[in-house]
Amino acid sequence: MEHSHKSASISLLSLVLLSWILYLETVTLVFCNADVNVDCMNIEKKALLKLKDGLTDPSDRLSSWVGEDCCKWRGVGCNNTTGRVESLNLRNSYSDDLDSDVGTLHALGGEINPSLLDLKDIVYLDLSMNNFGGIKLPSFIGSLEKLKYLNISRASFGGVIPPNLGNLSRLLYLDLSYYLVEAIENDLRWLPSLSSLKYLDLGGVDLTKTASYWLPTVNMLPSLVELHLSTCGLSILPPTLPYINFTSLSVLDLSSNGFNSTIPHWLFNLTELVHLDLKFNSLHGMLPERFGMLTFLKTLDLSENSNIESRLPRNLGLLCNLQTLKLSVNKISGEITEFLDSLSGCANITLETLDLGYNNLSGNLPNSLGYLKSLRYLKLWYNSFHGRIPESIGNLTSLENLYLTKNQMSGAIPESFGQLSSLVALEINDNKWEGVVTEAHFVKLRNLEEVSIRKDSSNISLIFNISSDWIPPFKLRYLSISSCQLGPKFPTWLRNQTELVIVGLINARISDIIPDWFWQLDLLLDDLDFSNNQLSGRVPNSLRFSLRGIADLSSNHFAGPLLLWSSNISGLYLNDNLFSGPIPHDLGEVMPLVEDLDISRNSLTGRIPLSIGNLSRLTTLVISNNHLSGEVPNFWNSLSEVYIVDMSNNGLSGALPISMGFLSTLRFLILSNNKFSGKLPLLKNCTGMKSLDLGENKFSGNIPAWIGESMLSLWILRLSSNLFTGHIPSQLCGLSNLHILDLSNNDLVGHIPLCVGNLSGLKISEATDTDTAFLYQGELEVVSKGRVLQYDTILYLVNSLDLSNNNLSGELPVELTSLIMLGTLNLSMNHLTGIIPEKIGNLKSIETLDLSMNKLSGSIPQSMVSLTFVTHLNLSHNNLSGKIPTSNQFNSLIDPSIYQGNAGLCGSPLPTPCRDNEETPQVPREDGEGDDGKSEKVWLMISIAIGFILGFWVVVGSLVINKTWRYAYFRFLDRMKYAVLDFVLAIGKCLCKRSGIDELS
Repeated sequence: MEHSHKSASISLLSLVLLSWILYLETVTLVFCNADVNVDCMNIEKKALLKLKDGLTDPSDRLSSWVGEDCCKWRGVGCNNTTGRVESLNLRNSYSDDLDSDVGTLHALGGEINPSLLDLKDIVYLDLSMNNFGGIKLPSFIGSLEKLKYLNISRASFGGVIPPNLGNLSRLLYLDLSYYLVEAIENDLRWLPSLSSLKYLDLGGVDLTKTASYWLPTVNMLPSLVELHLSTCGLSILPPTLPYINFTSLSVLDLSSNGFNSTIPHWLFNLTELVHLDLKFNSLHGMLPERFGMLTFLKTLDLSENSNIESRLPRNLGLLCNLQTLKLSVNKISGEITEFLDSLSGCANITLETLDLGYNNLSGNLPNSLGYLKSLRYLKLWYNSFHGRIPESIGNLTSLENLYLTKNQMSGAIPESFGQLSSLVALEINDNKWEGVVTEAHFVKLRNLEEVSIRKDSSNISLIFNISSDWIPPFKLRYLSISSCQLGPKFPTWLRNQTELVIVGLINARISDIIPDWFWQLDLLLDDLDFSNNQLSGRVPNSLRFSLRGIADLSSNHFAGPLLLWSSNISGLYLNDNLFSGPIPHDLGEVMPLVEDLDISRNSLTGRIPLSIGNLSRLTTLVISNNHLSGEVPNFWNSLSEVYIVDMSNNGLSGALPISMGFLSTLRFLILSNNKFSGKLPLLKNCTGMKSLDLGENKFSGNIPAWIGESMLSLWILRLSSNLFTGHIPSQLCGLSNLHILDLSNNDLVGHIPLCVGNLSGLKISEATDTDTAFLYQGELEVVSKGRVLQYDTILYLVNSLDLSNNNLSGELPVELTSLIMLGTLNLSMNHLTGIIPEKIGNLKSIETLDLSMNKLSGSIPQSMVSLTFVTHLNLSHNNLSGKIPTSNQFNSLIDPSIYQGNAGLCGSPLPTPCRDNEETPQVPREDGEGDDGKSEKVWLMISIAIGFILGFWVVVGSLVINKTWRYAYFRFLDRMKYAVLDFVLAIGKCLCKRSGIDELS
């Protein structure tokens, strides 16, 4: 085993230094032979100058290319003895900044002059990380026969790989990764002749057309040590390989190719493998136990294949040289105890990265976790682990990152956490921690920079009990604690946290003022979130924010005037507080980068400032539930990105500006409970609108038909309590996504459109995550269950149709009964006539049904006893007649007011009894028997008749046909007749005698 370990180490070292070793064998760089007096050849100097002339060099990288001795030029290397150029290194050394202005500035461009061919002895050529603007990769490079090292990766060439690269038979190192500006299909026919190749990187090169033969081709390179074919579109990973030729392969990277297969068996014959990367594919099936055979393996990455579903092989624990194991984003299940117990048996455990996140793993974290003392990165988030964190975790003194978010872990956080002296990032959100956190949990965490302990639930079970004079040993940059008790006092241990960039103390039961020392920390913040506490006092505006910073102080008790914040802020959330006074008139000038502004639920007064029109990036404007007044300014032309506008529950008045009709990005317009008047502006351009709520205002005129023609994505349309007149436009029936339609309390006339059955949004079973992902969780009042209910977070679950308190006439359309997911149907206070449709029993989800104060007649349909979810029913003040049903849900609807005002109704709960000929509607059978039951009875009668006829003629027909049977039958009848007569006469004589005896006595 010791011999194998040494062999693997030597192999890895040779790979790391490969290009340098090649260079030392053949080249001496100019800076290494400054004292050698061998000048470069004149022909080669001229060749280099021609090359320079064809290049663009914005940063003067080649400014040293002057003078007689080209061996002293930057990037040029010559042979010590001959003075001939043997290396040309024009790599952009600012490659890490290639996407920035710095990287672009230092990138060479232009053309590669064929004079390069005059460098007859060149063995090393590096043009990588430059920008040649899509010019074709020069084919003459294939004529540089002595090349051993060629690197043109990420150099922005164009065209296919020149086939004559196959002439470079001495090539040891070839890197063409991401050489292209735009993808173009390549083949690999030129590759097998590079028989000396040890390093090959074609990452990002489109090899789609080679999918069927790439593996046999690569297998023809017997000296290959490193193979990188990531993101090549290979798609096919053959399960078998007749023989293995590249047995020296140490590094294999086949990531991001879309392989849709199991893990192939031939991999386990590559016993020299040190690095195996198969991430970002679609591999599936089991994790083979044979991975335990790859004893030199240091890196194994099978992450983000999504469909690898098995338990962790115990033999993985035999890979004692393993340094990195990444299996995240798969469907691996079971426990990790066996694997960790097996791994802990290694004499020298070298594992540094263990990433098993986003799987289906379960069970407890074993104590053997504490044996992985080299561990630096532990990611177990998004699984189903339960139980406590083991005390042994304190042994992981090299641990830098710990991620346990989204599991089912519970219990107290062990004090041994305080021993994790290398810990930098801690994220343990959305578990069920409980108990107390003290200074002991942080005692040695001097490197800690990020802490995140959050819960989606508002229930608090974890308490921080930290002394007010404690000074932490760390300097945090990221702090986010949610639904944990830090209060009631503001945590004083933040006093020395002068490097905070993100700070969130959310639902932390802090009922205090924010101390002055916090505002004076001179922080430069990305995000400040103190929402959902009981913080009070005034908020100074002294905090500094980085570009696009966010401040959230919502749901507290802050008071005083609304102050202006940093000009860098993009999100400002001050809703649900006690701020008063006007909105600052220069808000849009001082804070021009604001994208999201929510100052709702305060006590703000005055007018909407004109300067809001300067917020050209504004997407969300929520100023509802204040005391704002006046007209809405006409600044909407400059707000081209606005998505949500909520100005409800204020005292705003006047007509809406015409410019609102040009907000093509608007999705939510909520203006309810104000004093707006006049006709609606033309909003036809708002074609993506999801919610239009204009209720409780004084809008007048006809309901515009363009609502149903242009706003086809509407989920909510609420125009209630206005002054609208005219008919309900039939175009509204085209709103197939509608879940809430409220036109109540207007002056609408005419019939309910027959096309109402086209509202398919009231037929589907439920909203999907895709449907609701975009929904703004505002608030909406819906008349339901006999009272006004306010919905917010579950608004998308409401299905309601309310046309009440208008002047609608005509019959109830039977098409209404097809809206099977309706929860509320309110047609009360109209002039509707006719009968209640028999099929109203189809509305199986109905909870509120109000048909009161109309002119409906006839009986209560039998099918209504099937409405088992009804909790509020009102049929009062109509002309209904007949007996009130008493089955199913009607047994609980015993309030007489439900049926009052219907002179013809009788039966419980009304005091009027029913006559005998007034029948109670029957309960339909639960198996759906109704008309079908009647049909079955008809068939039963027919069957009886047929049976009788057949039976009769079987007997009579046989007597007619057979004379012997007929004579015997009638003789039998005669005998029976005389026997009966004799019996009757005997009885008569007996009775007479008895009567005579009684008379004598």
